[in-house]
Amino acid sequence: MTDVTKQAAAKASLKYVREGMILGLGSGSTMYYVLEEFGSLVKSGFHIKGVPTSQRTAGWAEEFGIPLVELKRHTAVDLAIDGANQVSNDFHLLKGGGGSLVREKIVDASANELVILVDESKCVSHLHGALLPVEVLPFGWEKTAVIIEKLGYEPALRYKDNSPFISDNGNYILDCGFNIIDNPQKTHLQLKEITGVVDTGLFIGMADRIIIGKEEGTVEEKQRKQEVQQ
Repeated sequence: MTDVTKQAAAKASLKYVREGMILGLGSGSTMYYVLEEFGSLVKSGFHIKGVPTSQRTAGWAEEFGIPLVELKRHTAVDLAIDGANQVSNDFHLLKGGGGSLVREKIVDASANELVILVDESKCVSHLHGALLPVEVLPFGWEKTAVIIEKLGYEPALRYKDNSPFISDNGNYILDCGFNIIDNPQKTHLQLKEITGVVDTGLFIGMADRIIIGKEEGTVEEKQRKQEVQQ
């Protein structure tokens, strides 16, 4: 996403924020612009609180004066706003480019509504041609990678500054190459069954609304169809 598309999507997300809300604050570069907008609301006297999904997000929130709360047993997250690496037509997400996928998934799953901010390049018919982040325990990670490889993926340990990337949870990230994921739920469950895997970057049917920022500064919004209970 460019600065223009990020800012457009961030501004568009404001209309879903209400006085007194507890907000799930995703990770990734787009969230900087979201938090900048939220900070302006707080300065104007608007009362909101945030649950950060990464240490970087927490730092940005503090920079913009947004009060933070921990996610505890009775914490009610009204709305979560997050980004994604890819969004499929059926609203499945591929996330984890920033390495905060586990905390993002916990907070996003706790929210009454999840709004995802992307640009047009991240909207796809099926999840494909990218890397699937999988958070794994450091102990025995090479054995874990071998099992993932036997399933047909191409796992590679993520590095940062010439050392293995360490998530906020103290774990490693395996970026797994794949061609196409026809059944994201099956893929997620298959990987989660592997001992040593903490979680995957597949967010299955969690998004309620997608805001797509465009280069001309406009946005397009899509809402997931609600299932009708008989």
